Formats: sequence, structure tokens, C-alpha cells
Amino acid sequence: MISQDNGCSRGILKAIAHRPTDGQVMAEITELSVLPGRGPETENRKPGKREITLLSAESWANACRELGVELPWWFRRANLLIEGMDLSTTIGATLSIGAIRIKVHGETKPCGLMDQQHNGLRKALTPNFRGGVYGQILIGGTIRVGDAATAQP
Repeated sequence: MISQDNGCSRGILKAIAHRPTDGQVMAEITELSVLPGRGPETENRKPGKREITLLSAESWANACRELGVELPWWFRRANLLIEGMDLSTTIGATLSIGAIRIKVHGETKPCGLMDQQHNGLRKALTPNFRGGVYGQILIGGTIRVGDAATAQP
């Protein structure tokens, strides 16, 4: 269920994943330290607009339903799985998750790696922001599964 009141979108952080080292498969964890100018503490990312990636639980479920399979959400290679929030409405907004703040800059376009995860996944993630969004960390901290997520324009 997507929640909105007073112009704010609300959801919950359902899951967290990261790459323990470059090139490795994503691993699920229950908490993550996030740094401004870097993103997830464990990942080697360049500072800028693509420090962290977010995926909608509902969009992932729709993509899997379209493919007729159940796939782990981290196949998308996103860092955060958000339930109850329409991420397409968050472009340009500031997203608060626990103590951290993320400036959402754009839609994450699915790449060829998606079809390596599962044939047809790239196409299934293409419509309606199903691939998620990316953003820049404004305020860092530690986030945990179950933290509230709020987007404000």
C-alpha cells in the first residue's frame, strides 16, 4: 500500500543490501552505515548524485509477477528496498530514512546486468520506475531494517 499525507510520501525500509567488495554478489544485511559523499560505507562509490540506490518493493513484485518468477530483490543490485512509497514521485525530493537524508536525483535505468541475473529482467524493470531511483547522501548515519522512510518535496 502506497501512503501519502500532506504532500509527504511515507514508507518503510524493508531490506538492505550491499556489495561487501567490488564485483561481489549483493548481500543482505540488517543495518548499514551511510556516509555523505560516499554512500554505503562498504562500497567503493564515487561522490556525487549516484551514491545510493533505492527500489520499491511493490515495483519489484510487479516485475517478478510479469516474469512469472520469484526472484530475490537484491538481484536488482539496489541498496535499499522501500515498501509503501511510490519512488517515481521522489525525484528532486529529500528522502529521510532513520537518521539519514538522501537527495533523490533520478531514475535508475536497468542495464544489461539485469538479464544476466534473469532473462527478461531488464525489460520487466523498464516501465514505471520499476528499476528504482538513485540519490546523494546529504546526512549520513546508520539505518536499520524497519526504519521509517519519508519523502518531502
